[in-house]
This record gives sequence, C-alpha cells and structure tokens, in this order.
Amino acid sequence: MSALEAKIGQVKALLAAAVQDFSPVTFANSLGAEDMVLTDLIARNQPDIEMFSLDTGRLPQETYDLMQAVRARYGMPLKVYFPAALSVETYVEKNGVNGFYDSVENRKACCHMRKVEPLKRALTGKKAWVTGMRRDQAATRGSLELSAFDAEQGLQKFNPLLEWTNAEVWEYIRLHDVPYNKLHDRFYPSIGCAPCTRSVTPGEDIRAGRWWWEEAGQKECGLHLGKMNKN
Repeated sequence: MSALEAKIGQVKALLAAAVQDFSPVTFANSLGAEDMVLTDLIARNQPDIEMFSLDTGRLPQETYDLMQAVRARYGMPLKVYFPAALSVETYVEKNGVNGFYDSVENRKACCHMRKVEPLKRALTGKKAWVTGMRRDQAATRGSLELSAFDAEQGLQKFNPLLEWTNAEVWEYIRLHDVPYNKLHDRFYPSIGCAPCTRSVTPGEDIRAGRWWWEEAGQKECGLHLGKMNKN
C-alpha cells in the first residue's frame, strides 16, 4: 500500500466516524484544491455529509465555474450562503467598496461580514463540521488536530487532510481526475476573494498570495481561530 493510499484510508475512516458519532455533519467547501479532494471522497464514501460554500460576493469567476462543475460532476447539492445585504451596504458606505486595503481592522471586518457571519448560519443545527485545512498551509495552523471540539462554534471540528502534503493533494486530484479551480494553473495555490488574492512566485509560501499586504501572522479571516480542545 502506498503512502497516499494509507492516507486515503485514514480519511475515509475519520469521515465515517464523524457521521457515526456526530451526525448531522456538514462540510465547509471552500473549493480549494484540498476541499476538492474532500468533495470527491465524500461523494464516493459519505454522501450523507452535507456540503456548503460561502459566496462572499467578491469571488473570482473561476471559483463560480468550479461551483457549477461540482454540481455537474457529483450531483450533490452544494448549498451556498451569502452575506447579509444590509451588512455589506453599511460596510461599503462607511469604508468604501475596497476599504479592506486600508487597515487590518477593516479587512477583518470585511471577512467577518462576508464569511464568519454566514458560516454561523451554515453551522446552525449541526453537530460537527469538516474542513480541508492542512498543518503546513500556514504558521497559524500548526496546532490543529484531526478532531477537536471547536469552542467558538460549539461543535466538533474535523480536519481529515491535516497531515497531507501539497504534493499528495495534487497526486489525488490527478489520479481521480478531480475538477479544480483553474487559477491553480496560474500560480494561485490559495484562493479567496478576488481583490485579496494574487498569484505567487516560485519559492514563496503557498499562502503568500492571500492578503499579501499584511504580516504573515495576521493572515486568517476568522473562520478557523476558535479555541480547540482535542477529543
């Protein structure tokens, strides 16, 4: 058995345990490369795990194209949550349409209304959620666990690809012909909102293109900063 096959088996087992012990479970699908691996694995093995995505209103066209490709390929419903219109209008009136460039405070406020608040709605009524986060994606993710209680959200959180490498993610995608965001082919390893994402150069950190004008230690949107208790 190859190293990748072993890791695939571990993911399958973790997803099955999540459904058995914490149903209903939902998958927060950001449509990045890691999440497309999980999309494929969930569709093949645990279709009873619900799947949702957050449409911030500022996503690249390539991300919308992938949303449609997921629908066509897997036939699984991908529920999409949007920010509250009044919150967006208030923010833009106060800060301008691109006010997130002006300060870290403004940027985090934008992330909160476009991502954090819709996430809370998406997780309502669930007992666990699944993400595609990997330990080596960023310095802020070094303390993550495969399974931990998310005190911020009040439910169990699973990170099945935690110990996967970027190379293993792409090996799986190519092996199973998994659809992916075409911006990856243009040196966008990590993709968020269009105004806050750029391509990276060889040798740069894979998240260097996210909020590139900020210090590395600040580069989270608030979705994954809750205190975790290992379980």
